[in-house]
Amino acid sequence: MKVYLVNPSDRSFGIGVITPRWLYVLAAATPSCFGDPVIVDETLEQLDVRCIAAGDIVGIGIHTGNALRGYEIGRLARKQGAFVVFGGVHATLYPEEAHELGGAHAVVKGDGDTAWAGVLEDCKNLSPKSVYAVGRIEASAFQSARWDLVPRDRYMWGSVQTVRGCPKHCSFCSVWRTDGQRPRIRSADAVVQELQHLRRLGFRFVLLADDNFYPVSLTDLQLASRQGNTQRSNELNAIRAERFELMERLAEDCPPDMVFFTQITMEAAEDPAFLDAMSKAQIKGALVGIEAVTPQGLKDIYKDFNAAGEELVNRLRLFPEHGVKVLGSFIFGLPSDRPETFEATLSVAQRADLAFAQFVMLMPFPGTVDFEHWEKTMQHDETRIAGIPVTRHWLIPRGLRPKIYSPHPVMSAEEIRQRTQKVWDKFYSLRLIWRRSHCVKSLKSRLAFLLISKLYRQMYANTGIAIDSARESRSVRWARWMAKPCRMLFAARPMPHCR
Repeated sequence: MKVYLVNPSDRSFGIGVITPRWLYVLAAATPSCFGDPVIVDETLEQLDVRCIAAGDIVGIGIHTGNALRGYEIGRLARKQGAFVVFGGVHATLYPEEAHELGGAHAVVKGDGDTAWAGVLEDCKNLSPKSVYAVGRIEASAFQSARWDLVPRDRYMWGSVQTVRGCPKHCSFCSVWRTDGQRPRIRSADAVVQELQHLRRLGFRFVLLADDNFYPVSLTDLQLASRQGNTQRSNELNAIRAERFELMERLAEDCPPDMVFFTQITMEAAEDPAFLDAMSKAQIKGALVGIEAVTPQGLKDIYKDFNAAGEELVNRLRLFPEHGVKVLGSFIFGLPSDRPETFEATLSVAQRADLAFAQFVMLMPFPGTVDFEHWEKTMQHDETRIAGIPVTRHWLIPRGLRPKIYSPHPVMSAEEIRQRTQKVWDKFYSLRLIWRRSHCVKSLKSRLAFLLISKLYRQMYANTGIAIDSARESRSVRWARWMAKPCRMLFAARPMPHCR
């Protein structure tokens, strides 16, 4: 009996940017009596189902974007006689779908760290439960990953999680519903030990794969104080203190050549002490959810705690001033967007000294407020594509899926797609990439910055915005070609004696 852990993808690049952490967490949660699990990340190469034998156990983790491929793998594995177990955000939201379409014997809803061993034992005894409703576990139960199983020459960045959950309630995001709004924070000891393990293996660059690395803002603290809520103030201050303790430990106990990247809200710009601590801890970059550049757009997505206009530009500039480079994330297709919104967004991205940016089109993802509203408006719409209701868009074959699902008051879906493509093209033109590369010092580093920018565009823009399978396949080929030299830019010699 073998245990397989599969990260589905219908696009394989040969090289991965970031290690898919859940694979190695569940590998750590696999009891030794089952042996080391076979780990298959299809963003590298696709699974050969012929290797699966009757009685094996196949764990498949899915989010909405890769659910269709995951269901295909599940059906194929079940035909081979294996036990099929689904987990992940999408399976948590739609367990019945995994049974009906993915051939699942069992579905794990919620965090799998503590449940996985029991699932395996039940399969071994031929008695898996239909659903394991685990929910959210406390941070003390989070598993550290089995990084000894990772193929060191296939990934650019490692990944370590320090906190689950996000206190915000953005309309386009499901995290605050699936992972909760209460931050569950790992101990600094556990985080540092895992980071040291990665450095021993040769990973210098690591993503702190958190829902929100900045879970307590100064505004939160001020509000609790004004309300006279002593208990809430104490809770928030304790969380904030834990964040600073972690950053101190990163600075003191991790090798100085390590570089970290994370995800935070723009409110951190108002907190210079926090930004300075990030920089000292070698957290040199952060994905910042900007989403919209107008007050109307921020209201559309319940994110009016962000700034807009010139204030937005000024706040974003504060990050690099404190040594933290920004990957800005923007959304196009909001109800308040107009044709001029695209150029305005590009202007903000350029003037705010962003190192990188991504421009995504509004997508109604399950588990979000946006999806609930959209699904209600589509109740009497019988539109089907390949026989699939458009409200189950993730089940539509990839080549047939629309790029935009919510009708826009003034623009067609194709106009939004074309304007989004133009923003990507302009922001990642050679001239502008080279201008932005001044954020690094040497000529070698600037050339590396250019190559990485072009790879990022190929992986995350061209493959997503392409209007036909031929263009998408061409983009994947280019990404595969560029990925190997890019990985070498992040490679480091193993440091076996790293404490």
